[in-house]
Amino acid sequence: MATYPLGAGTNGTERHKDRILVVDDDRNIRKITCTNLEIAGFIVDTAADGREAIARLEEVVPDLVVLDVMMPHMDGYEVAAWVRAHANPAIANLPIIMLTAKGETGDKVKAFQTGVDDYITKPFGPLELLARVTAKIRRVALDVSLSPLTRLPGNLAIESELRRRIAEGSPFAVLYMDLDNFKAFNDVYGFTHGDEAIRLTARIATEAVRRLGTAKDFVGHIGGDDFIVVADPDIAIPIAEDIIATFDREIRTLYSPAHLEAGYLETHDRRGTVRRFPIVSLSIAIVSTSRQPLTNYAQVGEVAAELKGYAKTQPGSLWVEDKRR
Repeated sequence: MATYPLGAGTNGTERHKDRILVVDDDRNIRKITCTNLEIAGFIVDTAADGREAIARLEEVVPDLVVLDVMMPHMDGYEVAAWVRAHANPAIANLPIIMLTAKGETGDKVKAFQTGVDDYITKPFGPLELLARVTAKIRRVALDVSLSPLTRLPGNLAIESELRRRIAEGSPFAVLYMDLDNFKAFNDVYGFTHGDEAIRLTARIATEAVRRLGTAKDFVGHIGGDDFIVVADPDIAIPIAEDIIATFDREIRTLYSPAHLEAGYLETHDRRGTVRRFPIVSLSIAIVSTSRQPLTNYAQVGEVAAELKGYAKTQPGSLWVEDKRR
C-alpha cells in the first residue's frame, strides 16, 4: 500500500442530451408526449405522419423513435420497416417504441416482426412512457458500450456512471485498475492467452464487488488491460485488497511451470532490447470523494492517471490512494 498527493483536475464537458422523435397523427398526444419528455430533459422532434417522420429522420438522426401505428399516408409498420431497411446503420439500428390503440396479440407480433423494440397500448400514462424511453436509451447505450471480450460496460457507460455520481453529490470512490508487464505476457504467450488474463481480471473484480459491495456498485472495462470499479469510499480499500490477493494467486495459473519457477519472462522490450519481465501484477489507483471533492469527469481521470503512473513504478501488485485534502 502507498499514498501519493496530487493536484486538482480540469473542468468537464456538458452531458449529451438524448433526442426523441415522436410520430403521431393525434395533435394532443404529440403535445402531451412532447411536454413530458422535454420536462425530463430530452430534446423532442415531432412528426404528424409516416412521410413526415421519414423526412425528419433523413435530416436529423434521433436516439429513439416513439411511433404510432395508425396514421395517414404511411402507417407505423411501414415506417418501422423503412427504418430497419435503411442503408445508414445509425438509422437502421434506431430503437423504436410503438405507441398504439391496437392491443391484440397479432398486432404486437407484427410490430416485433417489423423490428419494433417495445410496445405501449393507448391509453397510457406519461410516467410509463417516460420510464420505457429512459430504460431503452440506457440499455442501448450500455449494449453499444459493452466490451465484446469481458461483457463489462465500456467507456460510454463508465462516463455516464461517473457523471451521474458527480451530479448526485453522493460519496463515491473510483478504483482504476491496470495490469503491469502485460505486453511481455502477450508477446510470449500470444493474444489468445492474453485475452484469458483480461477475462480473469474482469471476473476477479466483478466477484470482489459482488462479495464486498452493494447492488449500486459498478464494474467497467475501459479497454485493453484497464478496468474501473466505482463503489462506496468505506469499502474501496477492502475491495482493492481482495482483488489483488485473488489476482496474484490466480494469474499464476496462466503461466507455464518453467516460467513460474524462474519468476520471470524473457522477451524484447519496446526498444528491442531483451529483458526479463516479472509475473504480471496489478496496480490499483483509488480516487475518493472522502479525500478531495470530485466536481467533474475529467478530474477523476486526471487524478487516477497520475496515481496509476506512480503505482506502476513500484514492484508487485499494490493499491495507491490520493491523500490530498
